[in-house]
Amino acid sequence: MVELGLADTLGVLRQPDVRPRATSAGLGLTDLYVSSQRERPFRADFAAAPTHLLVLHLNGTVTVRRGRGEVTRSRTVLPGGLFLHPAGRELSVELEGGLDTVHAYLTDQALREANGGRPVEPAEELGVVDPLAEQVLRELDSTVRHWEPSARTYVDQLTSMLAAQVVRRHVARLPAPEPARSGLSDRQLAAVHTLMHDRIGDPLPIADLAAAAALSPSQFTRRFRAGTGHSPHQYLLGLRLERAVRLLRTGSASIGQVARACGFSHQEHLTRVMRTRMGTTPAALRREAQHGR
Repeated sequence: MVELGLADTLGVLRQPDVRPRATSAGLGLTDLYVSSQRERPFRADFAAAPTHLLVLHLNGTVTVRRGRGEVTRSRTVLPGGLFLHPAGRELSVELEGGLDTVHAYLTDQALREANGGRPVEPAEELGVVDPLAEQVLRELDSTVRHWEPSARTYVDQLTSMLAAQVVRRHVARLPAPEPARSGLSDRQLAAVHTLMHDRIGDPLPIADLAAAAALSPSQFTRRFRAGTGHSPHQYLLGLRLERAVRLLRTGSASIGQVARACGFSHQEHLTRVMRTRMGTTPAALRREAQHGR
């Protein structure tokens, strides 16, 4: 699949008064493009784009106008306010003050996945408050700013969560709830488990895990959690930690080598996860193993 990039956006990020600070360019994300930036006042018209745009206002307060002539909406947007523009529609917008924002561009496929494969049309929103969407957007921004290859599975989950929240809260009509599903079958879980072990040292997109179970990414994520009690990212992190513990106790590779072989970005990443989950560190674990020999 092709990475989502700047060419798939409305064009706001190409404005001379918009100064990007961090983007997801080059990270290989196929259903999401994220950018954080400083925006100065501007007024512009943009052609329709193939992606749905969400803008989170990090500060402010600013007035935003949307539309042309008599068909114009104006709203003073507070920090934490959201701007939502559906795919396939032209946009005329005026920003009266400067502020910092996070932009997230979602593919229509991501929204369809969140809606059980059915088409969905988001509403145009201006200055609405959605604490969950805000939290997800802030987390996406932070993850992109401090990128680690092992975060790919986590970002895919955040993308699905954001798409699901758009479907749940920001459409004209709420979709019919999807019937309750059980977890993965034994065969599906075995296939996913094998793939996780085979590629434990590599970035592993949710789409690849879903394909192993012959499910869509959104179906896979829901059914995996229903069956295991964990998100795919947390489950995979646990497998990586188990492998690292085994190598530290029985092998002679350096801690940094063990970390990379098990899918952690670097030694500090492994140390952080091990301290959080086990209350110890790789160095302490290795010393204990050597002392017991």
